[in-house]
Amino acid sequence: MAPYPKHLESVETTRDGTVVALRPVRPEDEPLLQDLFAHMSREDVRLRFFAAMRELSHPLAERFTHLDYECEMAVLAEHGGETLGVARYFACPDRRTAEFAVAVRSDWKGHGIGYVLMHRLIDVARSAGIGEMVGDVLTENKPMLAMCRDFGFVRTRSPGNATAVRMRKKLTG
Repeated sequence: MAPYPKHLESVETTRDGTVVALRPVRPEDEPLLQDLFAHMSREDVRLRFFAAMRELSHPLAERFTHLDYECEMAVLAEHGGETLGVARYFACPDRRTAEFAVAVRSDWKGHGIGYVLMHRLIDVARSAGIGEMVGDVLTENKPMLAMCRDFGFVRTRSPGNATAVRMRKKLTG
């Protein structure tokens, strides 16, 4: 397992001027992710996980915080002692593609947190040699689809899911 990538820590400013600290997720962040989840509306949870969930279970939170930084990354955004969002990717073994996901606290949506997180995630994936970012997005998730378009993702059919589309972005060549 690769060591914690401290060099990826930074301070960024969102489009509305909010200053956020960005850093890779660490194993001890499980309570922070559970708190983030607790501050997401049921609808936002459904749009992110494609299912209704009441809480982020310990096994799932543990899975999201114990990373093998060689093949996956999760970047956390913090402000004023609160976790505002997280973006993650999981690379296929051949590193040609990586699947991404983004979650932002419901009360912080619209501030540009998702954009800052996605920008960082794309940069990290590109630096890691990932060839393409892909992610399935529910067709009703208009804000996520708009953000993906703004980043140059291309919309394609999602295999096996008629209610979602696959968003793709080439990172190399």
